[in-house]
Amino acid sequence: MLLTTGQAAEELGCAITTYRRLISAGVLPGLSRRGVRVMTPLWVVQALQERTPAPVNRLDANLLAVLRADAARQVEDTDRQWVGYASSLSPDDLLKGLRGWWRCDAASVAAGGVLPVTVSGYVVAVLTGLNTWEKSEGGRHAFPDAVLAGYVTDLATPVKHLTAPQQSDRDIADSLLGTRLPSHSGGAIAYVSTRSSSAN
Repeated sequence: MLLTTGQAAEELGCAITTYRRLISAGVLPGLSRRGVRVMTPLWVVQALQERTPAPVNRLDANLLAVLRADAARQVEDTDRQWVGYASSLSPDDLLKGLRGWWRCDAASVAAGGVLPVTVSGYVVAVLTGLNTWEKSEGGRHAFPDAVLAGYVTDLATPVKHLTAPQQSDRDIADSLLGTRLPSHSGGAIAYVSTRSSSAN
């Protein structure tokens, strides 16, 4: 059975624009197109419904920064071609597109030790190596030593790619990738408590 974008969004209890970000990010398998319509297999939507909450209470921090990414778009920049997330990007392009520049409390980001990257509330990538940062004249921060610990190319299964050189970073990425991590913010960076009753 195939669902329209509207039907899939309704099943997941999210806005159509929220669901379209997942489509644009390329993390949903089995999509088909009928004219301008994108159809999603029912089993994919059911798999998204069954994704477990991120186990953030296992992390050694009280507050965790979350990067709320949009689907990748090309930019004219000196050090990167893309901003945002797309499963088709190389690990190098993903890292360059996700490690800055954002308005954030850089010390709080670093204190968390790990930065989950979400698209529409699902963890699609994990960054570590956040101990140093740079600040632009406009007050935005970047983390030049950030490491892409892992990323997903399929949220339904999920298919994980663990890319960090250190096993501890790969373990953290493995535990977070493909999980649900809702957050709320007016900007790219949100902060979630790891000690709340909703953290599982």
